[in-house]
Amino acid sequence: MLKLGVPSKGRLMEQTFDWFADRGIHLARTGSDREYAGSVTGVDGVELVLLSAGEIPRELAAGRIHLGVTGSDLVREKLARWQDRVESLSLMGFGHADLILAVPKFWLDVETLSDLDAAAAAFRAEHGHRLRIATKYHRMVRDYLRQHGVADYQLVDSQGATEGTVKNGTAEAIADITSTGETLRANHLKILGEAPIHASQANLFRSLSAAWGTAEQASLGQITDRLAAA
Repeated sequence: MLKLGVPSKGRLMEQTFDWFADRGIHLARTGSDREYAGSVTGVDGVELVLLSAGEIPRELAAGRIHLGVTGSDLVREKLARWQDRVESLSLMGFGHADLILAVPKFWLDVETLSDLDAAAAAFRAEHGHRLRIATKYHRMVRDYLRQHGVADYQLVDSQGATEGTVKNGTAEAIADITSTGETLRANHLKILGEAPIHASQANLFRSLSAAWGTAEQASLGQITDRLAAA
């Protein structure tokens, strides 16, 4: 049976259910809010698996689910060589957010990555340690900065309230997801002028390591037919 992993709660779950319903596939949570059980109608041979969005990349990579709905940022951050482990079947048009780099507004001479590189070198010379960037997106930020030649920095792990780390003195800059930029502005931070590190949105991903037998292939065919028709 084909296992479809979707977010287990919140707005992301509601939008996922609506997206599939618009394509004639109806997902429903069964039981109480504490029970992670659900049903699928409109296609044959599909089991609904309710997970946190952050768990879905891991379950796809391990082959324990065949399809999963999660943000492209989570897949790229959590899975090394993600292109070899999952593929996107469809962009879903919701869950939009940008992974950005931001620095204090009063850094008037820092507007680009080249400026940041120069500021980081000057910061290390003055303070004796590397400029700290708070983030939970270590893989993506490190790859991005390496590609753009920024070297004199260290990543500081932040799993929440990342925008407040600069004010609290635990970091000099941040890299985080933002949708509107309001929290950044409230904390007197500005986004560097380049394009975001990654423009994320929800995707329907297919596992490349799951067991795709005849029954699962048939169910996938029904799903992709519905997607094509939409």
